Amino acid sequence: MSYGDPNNPYGAPQGQQPQQPGYGYPQDQGQAPGYGYPQAPPVSPYGGPAAPTTMPGSVSAARVMMWVIVGLQVLGVAIFAFSAVALNAAKDDESLKDNTAFQDLVGDSTGVIWGYVVFGLAWLVFAAVLATKFKNGGNGARITILVFAIITAVLGIYPFVIVGLVHTVLAILVAVFVGNANGKAWFNRPRY
Repeated sequence: MSYGDPNNPYGAPQGQQPQQPGYGYPQDQGQAPGYGYPQAPPVSPYGGPAAPTTMPGSVSAARVMMWVIVGLQVLGVAIFAFSAVALNAAKDDESLKDNTAFQDLVGDSTGVIWGYVVFGLAWLVFAAVLATKFKNGGNGARITILVFAIITAVLGIYPFVIVGLVHTVLAILVAVFVGNANGKAWFNRPRY
């Protein structure tokens, strides 16, 4: 069988001209003429698409938002601590000692405010630890960040409605960005 043989299944189609460069499929640099098929995406040795080597933009944005939440927590803890100190000072004020309604209100609220300070400080440390886990954390860190973000969003809605609105929006965005496909691929990537 030769190239011109009509029975040769590997020969040129009969009645057609061979394609010239520039006609037909677009040619990439470095490809042999006639091979215009796109290259397959890289595959990891474990099967499936290759793991990302750099942090996706949405995951990086979620990490920045976590650090913003940490900063807001610092401000919130400072405001609550200042308020508790101010109420304790007002409770000891001689001119207000005769006002029993004020003394009852201050006596009950300072303990609650100091409780908010302790809780806010613990939540602040937890948020800072989770924000550092974005670079090397695995799927467990991803799930913990998701749970943290959901609880933060709920806490931002209920007890701290006005000041918690920013926390709520940031926490929802963190949950979405960590929970999407890019977040899953980043936190599930193999680590060597």
